Amino acid sequence: MNAVTLVFITGGLAVALWLLAKLGRAFAAIAETLAALAVIGIAVFALVRAAGWIVRQLVTRWRSCLAVLALTAWWLWWGWLSLVVVGGTLGLTALVWRYLNVEGFDRWCGRWMRSWWLRWAVYGRKLPDWLHACGLSIRDEAIPVDVTVNLVSRRRKRDAVAKARHQAGVAVPKVLRVRSGPSWDEVRIQLVAGQKPEDFDDAARALATARKVTRVQVREIAPDVVSLDFMRRDLLASPVRCLPLPDLVAANGTGVDLRKVFAGTTEYGKPWLLPLAGPGSHTLVAGASGAGKNSVMWCPLVSAASAIRSGVVRVSGVDPKGMELAYGRRIFARYAVTGKETLELLEGLRDELEKRKREFAGVTRDVPISTAYPLELLEFDEIGALTRYTDRKTRESIVEHVAVLNTQGRALGLSVRGYVQEPTKDTVPVRELFTRRVCLRVTSKTHVGMVLGDGAYERGAWANRIGDSEAGVGYVWGEGIREPLRVRAGWVPDETVKALEHYVTNGGVVNLADRRRPSGGEGVAA
Repeated sequence: MNAVTLVFITGGLAVALWLLAKLGRAFAAIAETLAALAVIGIAVFALVRAAGWIVRQLVTRWRSCLAVLALTAWWLWWGWLSLVVVGGTLGLTALVWRYLNVEGFDRWCGRWMRSWWLRWAVYGRKLPDWLHACGLSIRDEAIPVDVTVNLVSRRRKRDAVAKARHQAGVAVPKVLRVRSGPSWDEVRIQLVAGQKPEDFDDAARALATARKVTRVQVREIAPDVVSLDFMRRDLLASPVRCLPLPDLVAANGTGVDLRKVFAGTTEYGKPWLLPLAGPGSHTLVAGASGAGKNSVMWCPLVSAASAIRSGVVRVSGVDPKGMELAYGRRIFARYAVTGKETLELLEGLRDELEKRKREFAGVTRDVPISTAYPLELLEFDEIGALTRYTDRKTRESIVEHVAVLNTQGRALGLSVRGYVQEPTKDTVPVRELFTRRVCLRVTSKTHVGMVLGDGAYERGAWANRIGDSEAGVGYVWGEGIREPLRVRAGWVPDETVKALEHYVTNGGVVNLADRRRPSGGEGVAA
């Protein structure tokens, strides 16, 4: 190789190195620019996402956010010592308040604090897992399953895969709101696509087990929102007393809304109001012996005592046993024990209906209840004894009369309230004509559906699980109520029944019920 060739090779290498250096600097500048843009983009994305998260938290959890901001501002401005002193003072005040007035504390402070705590510590953290375990989530079956055979890291990798699959492949209902009352927690959740409220009805018992409570009530709030009500404690564990009787001397008028008569207490701690007149007044009460049917019978009568005494309500009683209603016999304007007496009583009520038809036809759609045209209230105890266990002719006549009263009585001012132990169709052929039904403790799961309708047991009406010591506890599923409501009728002791009789008959001086009794031979006068 000569000197010229060597010079050319050396020069070419120098030019190549120079070009590579230039290209390297250019690529480095481009890489730095791209890296800077990537960092800026990631930062902007993170800021936007953080801002969105903050806005979302401010909107959905504004109380907690305001509390955190207030505590932070207090810490920065006045220091931690003043924050501890004020917090301790407020806590001590709350404890004293709760000790002196539990109801007032819970109404104005306790329920809000409990709702906040349960939202963050219980339902927000655990409810998604409960729903998933109870089959109340939507699974994406298209996500592949990752199988590993690494014996060392198998469990760790399996947990990571399960977590990723849970986050990406399973849609769980979202917790919208948590409200806590004296005995119930109301958790509203938003359903995901593919779910319906009935799915939660079927899983009510599983959810109760997951929450370790005895009862879960499912209520439909909106097409895609349901409320899961968890019963923390039972407000119906203790007997409920009936209302006190009005003072005999001071009683003036009725003061009773016959469409909302106190009959007991609901599982939410609110009064249970039953209609004696108007829509839903025809009531069928089913329950085993000792279930508390007499409480459902007597408690509304005690609540409507002033209306009975003034003549706005006229009560008739059918008592096949001759024991239950006989204890307050003088309350009833009509009274029957045998099948023949029952037919006479029912015929008298049908005559009254026909009379009102002739007088009010074309004048009004509902007979105005007054002393001239009182509400005819029929209390039919052990209705199955006369609609099933009697001779055929009497049975058919009684069933016919009761069917007519149930189908025509509401507008004409007549209500029928029947009580039965065995709620089968054979025992009570007119079962479907009672617009409102109450299921107390029954001996069979199938009886729940017979009384309240198909699907009542699946939706939480567990009447066959009511204890023997819970007399008066039952379920209602009436007009406008999608889900069964647990109630307890007010207990009426024997002395109250006698006091009611004394009150209605004007202290025993004048038998107002007998004086208002229409002419005719139905019943036996007191």
